[in-house]
Amino acid sequence: MKPDYKISVFINCPFDQEYSPIFQSLVFTVIDCGYIARCAREISDSGEVRIDKIVKIISGCKYGIHDISRTDLDKKNKLPRFNMPLELGIFLGAKRFGKSEQKKKICLILDSTPFRYQSFISDIAGQDIQAHNNKDTDVIKVVRNWLRSTPGRDTIPGGTEILKRYRQFTAELPVICERLRLTIDEMVFSDYINIISEWLKENPSFPQ
Repeated sequence: MKPDYKISVFINCPFDQEYSPIFQSLVFTVIDCGYIARCAREISDSGEVRIDKIVKIISGCKYGIHDISRTDLDKKNKLPRFNMPLELGIFLGAKRFGKSEQKKKICLILDSTPFRYQSFISDIAGQDIQAHNNKDTDVIKVVRNWLRSTPGRDTIPGGTEILKRYRQFTAELPVICERLRLTIDEMVFSDYINIISEWLKENPSFPQ
């Protein structure tokens, strides 16, 4: 089944090991708030060009979270990474030049510290850039507040509550993975999404 455009969130961020704690908390927050988390890691079709995959996912998402904090030079080639700004540009281009539902796109731009982006991507000055300070605690609250401020869910738990639930989830994750005969290191994006979704069914934000 095709994911619902109106509640789909494209996550554009680094995928390295160092960023993993922020990525995992970000994905959990999106799903716990009642939205669908999507990113380039969800598909692995070798027969399709990577940029085409990304464009397809972006076109299917009303919302986008773009973390432009990873500007360090690569240790091997001494060059910065441009994937995140590129995907942000595609998202903003779809919003500006797209038709019908594409014009309704809404995005959140994240950086590690306030105003740092002005030194390397000043063209987005005027956008409401939010800082996560490289902390999962901060990214949870920032993403939750952004989703609450957009048209959609009226009953979203507060950031403190989501953080508490995320801590509970991560504490139980090793046992869940063991039950699934899966190590945490072996988890791919689809595994992680499914595990979160099943956990949330057993631990709903607003128990009936």
